[in-house]
Amino acid sequence: MQSILKIALPVLLAGTITTACQTVQTTHGGAVGVQRSQLMMVSAQEVEQASNQQYQQMLAEARRKNALDRDPATVQRVRRIVSRLTAQTGAFRPDAPSWAWEVHVFSSNELNAWCMAGGKMAIYTGLIQGLNLTDDEIAAVMGHEIAHALREHAREQVSKSMATGIGVSLAGALLGFGQAGQSLMSQVAKVTFELPNSREHETEADRMGVELAARAGYDPRAAVTLWNKMASQSAGAPPQWLSTHPSHATRQKDLAEYAARVMPLYQGARR
Repeated sequence: MQSILKIALPVLLAGTITTACQTVQTTHGGAVGVQRSQLMMVSAQEVEQASNQQYQQMLAEARRKNALDRDPATVQRVRRIVSRLTAQTGAFRPDAPSWAWEVHVFSSNELNAWCMAGGKMAIYTGLIQGLNLTDDEIAAVMGHEIAHALREHAREQVSKSMATGIGVSLAGALLGFGQAGQSLMSQVAKVTFELPNSREHETEADRMGVELAARAGYDPRAAVTLWNKMASQSAGAPPQWLSTHPSHATRQKDLAEYAARVMPLYQGARR
């Protein structure tokens, strides 16, 4: 939501930056037809390793604050839903069902959830309890977040920053030339912690998320009710052309269209 609102992702502190640009297809189109080539300038392994390191730090901090997985019933509920969703990820990429998926519940008033590169997830109690989410709505949330990871949006965002924000200094950074290397790390940090996902990324995650939910036996139309609840918490949001995210009205219309498209998958899963 950016993942729902903001993804927390790591700074790439170590490792060799991949020098060769790659145009890749991270996922199959699925029933929703998400088909777009992506330019990558950093390896999936580097992003995943850094994500895992950051995830472990966040878990440790939440544990220290007694804010990690405090309610066993809620944790069990979330993990049951996520397990059903991740079992369906092969519809988009064959390797994904075997990823080391992991989800925890953070005690926080934030309306937030995210999935890091490689499948490390969290959802906040403020979202579950504050919006009184149903199982179908939690599936909509987490399906969206899982889709970000499947599409490797974080890796793509870092790559785009490297391509557009650094320019000729990139060559020096790759060769380890002092100031240029620091500039590269600064750009990666900015992408990681400050910049939201693009409209394109959000739309892809919305569409793939409803398909994952439907395939897992959760009503894909819950994505619309979820965003109605989100809209009620976002009075005064800027017009669409002033935002990197689709407006609520645009998003709800698109979600309704794609939820209808995957209803046969939902009905089949329910049978």
